Parts: sequence; structure tokens; C-alpha cells
Amino acid sequence: MTIDSYKFAGKKAIVRVDFNVPLDENGKITDDTRIRGALPTLKKILADGGALIIMSHMGKPKGKVNAKFSLSQIVDAVSAQLGVAVQFAPDCAKAGEAAAALKPGEVLLLENLRFYPEEEGKPVGIDKEDPAYEEAKKAMKNSQKEFAKTLASYADCYVNDAFGTAHRKHASTAVIADYFDADNKMLGYLMEKEVQAVDNVLSNIKRPFTAIMGGSKVSTKIGIIENLMDKVDNLILCGGMTYTFAKAQGGHVGKSICEDDKLDLALDIIAKAKAKGVNLVLGTDCVAADDFSNDANTQICPANAIPEGWEGLDAGPATRESFAAAIKDAKTILWNGPAGVFEFDNFTAGSKAIADAIAEATKNGAFSLIGGGDSVACINKFGMADQVSYISTGGGALLEAIEGKILPGIAAIKG
Repeated sequence: MTIDSYKFAGKKAIVRVDFNVPLDENGKITDDTRIRGALPTLKKILADGGALIIMSHMGKPKGKVNAKFSLSQIVDAVSAQLGVAVQFAPDCAKAGEAAAALKPGEVLLLENLRFYPEEEGKPVGIDKEDPAYEEAKKAMKNSQKEFAKTLASYADCYVNDAFGTAHRKHASTAVIADYFDADNKMLGYLMEKEVQAVDNVLSNIKRPFTAIMGGSKVSTKIGIIENLMDKVDNLILCGGMTYTFAKAQGGHVGKSICEDDKLDLALDIIAKAKAKGVNLVLGTDCVAADDFSNDANTQICPANAIPEGWEGLDAGPATRESFAAAIKDAKTILWNGPAGVFEFDNFTAGSKAIADAIAEATKNGAFSLIGGGDSVACINKFGMADQVSYISTGGGALLEAIEGKILPGIAAIKG
């Protein structure tokens, strides 16, 4: 079933969204991108004459009620965006009466799903090493099914529009789908767009294909790097990873971030890229600093010859040029992870060079997909969101999709 072909009139729809938005110390939203992303789906249901039950998580309350993560803080913002006064259910598992009373065009927002450990389905307060853990896990799986069944009982149909949590087999993202038949469960518009964007990058490749992987650790990206090796023409590895590769090849990296236990892995990646004919682009120079702060003293030096007491915090001028050269002629581009500590204004040049080259390539007809929290924050910081093809709302979900993994939130609906 698709959201466009479903008849929502007179029906109650329970929609899983990702409203895990950042709040300031006064509980005010600092970036409402995720709320805006779900609006087409929510407005379609209301326009069709359906009633809307919205559910989401916020933060990591670890199965306990925590006012800091209450969704009551976003009721006014969601009301303003939808143009409807949103009702609030202060307990997501005890919202049956409020849901039953909903009339067409009305909206009910449930309290944070993760106030219940059943949402994530992990036993709380028991160590994995404990002999009783497996029993507790089994019991929690049963409780998770009951929790999902309760949520499902509020509505006639289920819509999953939370790509950011699609890689989790949680009660609200996957288990709940078991309580709706194929004709009454579907992906929302945002999810459909995300699935299509990943498909464009992985299945509908126009060459050359350049992937840019940033971030501090090789170990967290290894599955993605290996999967991409069979698909890309150019692979740029940047950010903190640079210094693990530099040290693996006999370089000196000062006090730069470096995974000393992953040096062999770095050499293995270099060898694999060569064997597969992939153009692996690594940083050759960097902006080094004598302190991890925006106001530190800086110098440009080779990425493999950083003085003691100094650390690489951004890509150097020669590196920026080699990155841009591998990006600007590409026809398919994937960017995940910045080239430096872009949060500090004095160390944004590497990431900005990547963003500029992607924008140029996109203007010349490339399909560019930006995903993973930091790359998205980067492109937004530079005010360049409208100069790329697609910005993904999912960090971990996007990476797992690129890694070739089946996402439970999508499989639960598509089979």
C-alpha cells in the first residue's frame, strides 16, 4: 500500500515520526528540520479527512520518565506547523481513550515512546554478562510485542515516516507493523524519498561515483567503506581518519586523533582500493593546531609530519584541491562526515571546499546525497542546503542502508 493510494477519510492513522529535535536549555527547538520533513505526510492524512496520532522518541531516557525529554515541549511548535491545535497524551501506553475520541482532522501527540523500555526492547538494569540476561531478554521481547499491540490498537492504519530510526527493530518502528495487514500499513513520503535517494546512489549509479567519508574513526565506517569499494570510482577518506592512515604508513601525527589498533586495517583498505582500481584520496597536508580550540595557534604541515604537541584539525590547502578534483567531475556523490572540526569557525575550510565542489558538480547534473548528522549540520552551517540534490534525515539508518543492510523499519512494511 502507498500513502497516495490509501483512503484516510474517516480513519485514524498512527504515524511514527522522528521528532527527536534539538532543544535549548529553555526547551525551545533550535532546529526544526525533522518536524518540517514529516509535514507532507501528516498534512496529507488530515487533508484526506483522517485523524492523526503522532508518535516519536526524544533523546535517550533509557526506559525512564525524564521531563528533559518530554515531547510536551514541542506541542506548540507542531501545532503551529500543522495549523491544528495538537492534543497531548502524557502517557503513550495509556492513550486509548484520547485516541478513541479523536475526530477527523484532529491530532494527538503521544508522550516519548522511550519512556518505556519496551520501545527499544532491551532489558533494563541487568548486565549482558549476567546468567539471567537471556531470560530477561526473552521476557522483554514479549513485553515489547504487548506494547506494540497497545499502540496499534489506537488506529486503523500505520504509517512509518521515521527514516532516522528505520535501522532499529523497535516497537514503534517495526514490531507494530505486525498488527496491521498489508493494506493498512505504508511508508510516509519522507521514508519513500529516503529509500529512493539511497537507491539512486547505490543502484542507479551514474559515473564517475565519488564517495566522501569523514569522521574521527575508521572502525565505525569500515562496513560502509568496504561496501562502497565495489561501487565507487573515487573514495575520499577525511576528518580524523586521516591521521590513522598517515601513521599506518609510517608518518608522525603529533597528538592528532588516531586509532593505534587500526593501523593494519588502514593498510588493508589502501591495498584493497589499489586491487579494485579505486582512486583512494587521502589528506596530504593539514591545518595543525597547538590546542583543541577555535583560537589555537595554527600551522600548515604535511599530514604525516605533524610536530609533537600539535594536532590536525582540518584539511590543508593541497588536500582541499585534491578533494575538489575528485568531486567536481562526478555524476553521483555521497557525502558523510566533515573534513575537520567544522564546529570551530577557523577549521571549516576543508569541509567548505567539499561542499563547494559538490554544489558545482550538482549544478552540472550530478546526483548528490548528503547524510549523517555532521555533514547535514555542515551543509546547513554553510547555507548550501539548496545546492545539493538530497539531504538525508537519517544518520545511522542511512549508513546501514549504504552498507547494504536490510532496515527493519522498511522490511516490516515492504516485506
